[in-house]
Amino acid sequence: MLATKQGTSALYPFPQEDLTKAELLDMPRRIRVPAEQGDISPKIAEFLATHEDIPSPCLVVDVDIVEYNYTALQASLPQAAVYYAVKANPAPEILARLVSLGSSFDTASVPEIDMCLRAGATPDRLSYGNTIKKKADIEAAYQRGIRMFAFDSIAELEKIAEVAPNTRVYCRILVESEGAEWPLSRKFGCCPTMAAELLVKAKELGLEPYGISFHVGSQQTNLGQWDAALNRVASLFSQLAEKGIELSMVNIGGGFPSRYRVGVQPVAAYGQAVMTAMTKAFGDKIPHIIAEPGRSLVGDAGVIQAEVVLVSKKDEADEKRWVFLDIGKFSGLAETMDEAIKYRIISRHEGKDVGPVVLAGPTCDSADILYEKTDYDMPLDLVAGNKVLILSTGAYTTTYSAVGFNGFAPLASICI
Repeated sequence: MLATKQGTSALYPFPQEDLTKAELLDMPRRIRVPAEQGDISPKIAEFLATHEDIPSPCLVVDVDIVEYNYTALQASLPQAAVYYAVKANPAPEILARLVSLGSSFDTASVPEIDMCLRAGATPDRLSYGNTIKKKADIEAAYQRGIRMFAFDSIAELEKIAEVAPNTRVYCRILVESEGAEWPLSRKFGCCPTMAAELLVKAKELGLEPYGISFHVGSQQTNLGQWDAALNRVASLFSQLAEKGIELSMVNIGGGFPSRYRVGVQPVAAYGQAVMTAMTKAFGDKIPHIIAEPGRSLVGDAGVIQAEVVLVSKKDEADEKRWVFLDIGKFSGLAETMDEAIKYRIISRHEGKDVGPVVLAGPTCDSADILYEKTDYDMPLDLVAGNKVLILSTGAYTTTYSAVGFNGFAPLASICI
């Protein structure tokens, strides 16, 4: 049996404060969520218990939990339009469910745009949010009806103006990301001074300067990070208004969390923090808000079932055993890089006594070690062939899976 608490699953038990009473009543009664955020959903538990032919490793996603998380975010941040970050998990079943719920989508490539269109999204619900695009891809997106593009440089802006005329553009700025478990680098965004100049140039090029975007870092645990970012954005709005450019949109990016080893605050707290910061920065003239959640919608909806390939020691005197799984950095767990994202891992093998382990993947690459510095314990009688479950793995696993490195297949995925 799976290591789940029996008798604790119920309708909407976590966290109820995220949803209003009306929204709870409107939620389809078929949705069952676990007793605590990020635990195994009853639907996944039942699926794993009744299906022996699942490939290993395999991600199983409960699409009902995606719906729950989307509804919870909407209830917590009703002023924002939700643009799901497709890169987190582009499974057709997930996209189709979100389309049915009225979601919009943040895309990073023409193939992602096509995925959303095939799922039923209309072009007006898509944003091309990557600031690094080939001119041919901008033109292809424009031909598909996309009319909102991100940029952070003059060269990118000129490409958009040339092949996607009269479209809305928004400029991404650099902000701090302390407190994020997966911080963002300086690859995306520009300094605010440059952003102001670029938005003036956008108007000169015949484009519509629509707004400003930023991202405080993925899996952000510091709710205060939105304060400084929004103050910076509000200052830009004022500077540009003096130049005759009235911006109307703020894209607050993502940063909303999934549940890994450390507990996180409910999404309602994030919504309150964002709107408090927004009100402080803009007063009663709050602009249109776009949010781009990815991890927070799909992360907790997925569980990876994997298999132990080998349990060994490097020296009999070592306290730590090495546990090699059939999944590693190159087959779905790229976010264990530098041990940044610390997944909860439980064993389906019955064993009361546990001991410390190093966890590693199966490939012939010395970098394919998941956790060596972070403390993990596994049953002492764990052996090859035992199953393990890696929780909250619905985001950035299938999309970070290498294509055939060492001959290992990309991570299989099943949506239920």
